[in-house]
Amino acid sequence: MILVGNQRGGAKELALHLLKDENDHVEIHELRGFVARDLRGAFNEAYTVSRGTRCKQYLFSLSLNPPAMANVRTEDFEAAIARIETELGLTGQPRAIVFHEKGARGRHAHCVWSRIRADDMKAVQLSFTHKKLMRIARELYIEHRWKMPRGLAQSTASDPRNFTLAQWQQAKRSSQDPRAIKTAIQDAWAISETKDALRQASEERADLRPIVPPIFRRVLGFQSDLMRPVFP
Repeated sequence: MILVGNQRGGAKELALHLLKDENDHVEIHELRGFVARDLRGAFNEAYTVSRGTRCKQYLFSLSLNPPAMANVRTEDFEAAIARIETELGLTGQPRAIVFHEKGARGRHAHCVWSRIRADDMKAVQLSFTHKKLMRIARELYIEHRWKMPRGLAQSTASDPRNFTLAQWQQAKRSSQDPRAIKTAIQDAWAISETKDALRQASEERADLRPIVPPIFRRVLGFQSDLMRPVFP
């Protein structure tokens, strides 16, 4: 799913935006760590707490947008939010989760955290949030086997992923970084629907071009732990 997050203030404006009746359905799914039991009251609490600090962007607002036709369970949204929360260092912070349903866009979610820690009255430091959200978004597309938008597919090697000894040896024989190979193959698969499309996507990748023939001999046509799906 596409993840868009930003630090911000404007508690009242954000609450009004999330409650707009332009959506077919609005559900306040969770209010955690607030005394108030309504969204405006909860965000006003976050603002009030922030007044004891010099932090102006005391909220972190995140939208979670799955593919339009995907039927995403509430538990899957919750799992994604928990993963993001841990990655960004927001575990345990007051938060609100709101679900929207709107026409062809379908169901999507918003999660808003207070950045202010109550124990020391300091804001949680948020660094490299865009990079972290991009990585998690790619992982979610791969895990749910959704077709990944080309703009989201990685153009360079990223974080290490688990790989087997056989994958490591295969990569070393081609003088390539096995982590980069696995990431690149998964990205190429995620934006492809057929074998030919996968071949083309792989050939477009400079980091895969030298090893395209070995990839197609070893990967396509049988189940592989490099790429779980097998094209018909």
